[in-house]
Amino acid sequence: MALHKKGVPFTVYEEAAEYSVVGAGIGFAPNGLLAMDLIEPGFRPLYEDICVGNKPKDAQWVFFEGMLLEPGCGVDKPWSGNLRSAWGHSDYTRKSAHRKNLLDIMSSFIPIENVKFSKRVTSVKEDVDGVVLEFADSEVATASVVAAADGIASTLRSYVLGKTHPEQVKPVYADAYCYRAVISMAEAEEILGDRTHVAKLYFGKNKAAVTYRITEGKEFNFLLCKATPGQPWPHGDKVTHKITHEEMMTDFDGPDVDDRFRQLLTKAKPVRWGFFHHWRTATYYKGRVALLGDSAHASLPFHAAGAAQGIEDALILSNVLAVMAESSSRGAEQLPEIRAGLKSFDAVRRPRAQKQLEGAARTARMLYFQDEEAGEDMREILKSLQGDRFNWLWFHDLQADVDRAVNSMRTDLNKSAL
Repeated sequence: MALHKKGVPFTVYEEAAEYSVVGAGIGFAPNGLLAMDLIEPGFRPLYEDICVGNKPKDAQWVFFEGMLLEPGCGVDKPWSGNLRSAWGHSDYTRKSAHRKNLLDIMSSFIPIENVKFSKRVTSVKEDVDGVVLEFADSEVATASVVAAADGIASTLRSYVLGKTHPEQVKPVYADAYCYRAVISMAEAEEILGDRTHVAKLYFGKNKAAVTYRITEGKEFNFLLCKATPGQPWPHGDKVTHKITHEEMMTDFDGPDVDDRFRQLLTKAKPVRWGFFHHWRTATYYKGRVALLGDSAHASLPFHAAGAAQGIEDALILSNVLAVMAESSSRGAEQLPEIRAGLKSFDAVRRPRAQKQLEGAARTARMLYFQDEEAGEDMREILKSLQGDRFNWLWFHDLQADVDRAVNSMRTDLNKSAL
């Protein structure tokens, strides 16, 4: 979207046969919406039409409300009730959408003739003049720069990191998996009643749940999470694994789980979704190839921040690419510009994305009562989550990041020209 808006020529190579989505709920905090405003001002009005927040008018500021997975859900605890266990910000408004609706809006801004479907990259070769991509269908394409947004199991991540940091190529299992589903709001309210009205994290010892409304409030998205500390993911590179219904139900057996969550679980498919993330990444670029989105910094979902971080990547990278596009240099002559631009992209984006990734991992530990500092003390957990914990993430000056990246690129070029 940003490249099209700026008049920078591009081609999107998409592995799927058509635009498609995995999962359901998705949303943007203020930083994600600001990034989209800077990319395409026409996006926000369309997004506002398809998203939904918490139901009560006095709870629009709530990011999540913390409760317990145990019987009774902690409603009788002194820290619970009247949103005392919630966190968010008065300048934050929770909104979530269905991924399919969001994708339909975003793709409407991209000329379809710029998109090639059913294209799976099999090899990448780089020389001084450009990048050569080979695809599974034998097509060969060349480019000045490749922006690799090919997800958590990225092929191009191996190209960027494989020789210098081979241990960082594959995503790392985060010692937990989940079951997930989207059900009608009527079904959800029949089980949870008015607890469906506000987005919630339900905390428990190595077990947890995440719930929130999507699709204009007509549907309910939930994850039931199971931590497996110290146990490896036994399914190789596959992020999902199908099991039996009985095995799935056994994961949430026992007196430590409110029966209503078992009722929810019956509505999920018996598929374990492993939680993986890119715990360490030494660089987001190599030569003419840059990583962005989940290929660069796949994160755990407990900050609901992964999508917005990908949008921030696109904002910064598109601006440095626009500077390159203004240049009359091409081929080998443009290599210094490309190196300077991708270096500045990496310098601006990687520290911030890594900080978010590490923060989401700590929130996961708190969710499973594994945090070394807070343990199982909900007062301490809430103290860590409330207040200004998310201000740096939500209210960041993204225009300053754009300026810093572009100025750094130009400074490097001026130094090399001396």
